[in-house]
Amino acid sequence: MKILMLAPEPFFQPRGTPISIHFRIKALADLGHKTDLVTYPLGEDLAFKDFTILRVPNVLRLRKIKIGPSPAKLPLDGLMVIKTLATLLRGRYDVIFSHEEAGWFGAFFGKIFRIPHIYDMHSSLPQQLENFNFSRSRILKGIFDALERFVLRNSRAVIVICRDLLDYVQSHGFGGKAVFLENFMDFADFEAAPPTAEAVAEVRRTVAPGGEKIVLYAGNFEPYQGIPLLIEAFARVKSKAVLLIVGGVKAEHDAARKMAEKLGAGRRIAFVEKVAARKVPLYVAASDVLVSPRVSGTNTPLKIYSFLKSGKPFVATKLWTHTQVLDDKVSVLADPDPKSLAEGLMYALDSEGAQERAREAKRRADRDYVYPRYLEKITEALNKCVKR
Repeated sequence: MKILMLAPEPFFQPRGTPISIHFRIKALADLGHKTDLVTYPLGEDLAFKDFTILRVPNVLRLRKIKIGPSPAKLPLDGLMVIKTLATLLRGRYDVIFSHEEAGWFGAFFGKIFRIPHIYDMHSSLPQQLENFNFSRSRILKGIFDALERFVLRNSRAVIVICRDLLDYVQSHGFGGKAVFLENFMDFADFEAAPPTAEAVAEVRRTVAPGGEKIVLYAGNFEPYQGIPLLIEAFARVKSKAVLLIVGGVKAEHDAARKMAEKLGAGRRIAFVEKVAARKVPLYVAASDVLVSPRVSGTNTPLKIYSFLKSGKPFVATKLWTHTQVLDDKVSVLADPDPKSLAEGLMYALDSEGAQERAREAKRRADRDYVYPRYLEKITEALNKCVKR
């Protein structure tokens, strides 16, 4: 089929939704479909079979777009509406495949042009207003609620990435359209070989020159990620260990480093600025324990799946964002407070029980989180959409 995909994101950049979109496009290409992607002007061009990127112009000369809702997205989304309309007028498509807020105009154009629409629901957009402290306006939230219901009503298939969103769609009466597709694919799944022993040893020598164990956090510095909680917890860890934080930029590192120094842990924390997504598996391989200290939100973090596949002990806060996938058999769950998280980290660093959980996590991931299953789910969504 010929698919028009709409992605209001800087594509490609190594962050949540763009990574998810990357694997959607790969799967469509591997299934033999042709995809044209309308997206923002920022990001790296990627090469897939039968794939074309159609970028809107960077009239505002933006250099970056923050994660979550932002005023900078408004003019870009307006340009995407124009670009999408022009693209639909030029050629015929079998499916419109929309991500995030592009679902609003993707569903509308699908209705006007009588093209089946798939909505890839990475999050509930009204909920994002609160999660990112963008606005607490009841009027704005009401508008977002109405638009979201419009998209759900006018989509033939709705991809949901976590159980929380599945419950949400079912509660609104659209469960029959839902396809539950967790974002479990990772760049390491397609690498010809794992990181070399020499590269892993070099990271360990740089980060932990005294032979200390390494605890890894990989991700951004958004408030919901819980970086302050992690630093405060790590300052209480008594084991001989180093905390490695991969992600963020220098200004964010400087603020985190100041906090660590006040807590007496400044020399035990190392920072690496945001790296290409394909390089993250190297840091995972070089680490002894992995951690996700989220303090809010309901969507499952993408990193959970790659961490489960790693065979390394994994510590996470005991919140729904994690527990809709994790349990005590495959991870170390801790309450989202410094004392509990510190205890969880020490258990993961020093306990054979944590190693057994890591082995069970690997077994579960090797069984459930594999590419053929991912392709089946993409095919299910397409079949729902075209009523096959």
